[in-house]
Amino acid sequence: MPELIRLRRGALTQLRRVLITALPGEGCALLLGVSPPAPMAPAALSWRVERIWPCCNVWMPPAERLHRFAIDPREQLLAQRWARQRGLTVLGSAHSHPQGQPVPSATDLVLAFTPALQLILSPADGWLPQAWWLEGTPDGAAGASPLSWCLEA
Repeated sequence: MPELIRLRRGALTQLRRVLITALPGEGCALLLGVSPPAPMAPAALSWRVERIWPCCNVWMPPAERLHRFAIDPREQLLAQRWARQRGLTVLGSAHSHPQGQPVPSATDLVLAFTPALQLILSPADGWLPQAWWLEGTPDGAAGASPLSWCLEA
């Protein structure tokens, strides 16, 4: 689990645009960046989001996209290939809660492939991201822990 999420200012600007463009529905994107190798010291466990990969919300039925999202697996594969060719990795996903708080919903937790980084943005919080680490629990459910984040130039 990362200790800190570093988000480039340009990436945050793009992420907000992608999610706001999807209104009134939930928008979604993948987070591309750099994470240190697993055996690094805890002080070095910061992940840096370099780029945003905009995705289409393909949740079915479309009428439920107002409060649900799904990312097309083909988009995930394309993003992984593109990122790998540039020395980046898919760190996690981001989505919006246009009519709620920027916390993982029960559906977010049930559908999450854990462990995973998830950023959630909401107008209720001024479109500032809230970072979450989603992790499986012994009973097979997922839990969410808040993560710290900061902006970088």
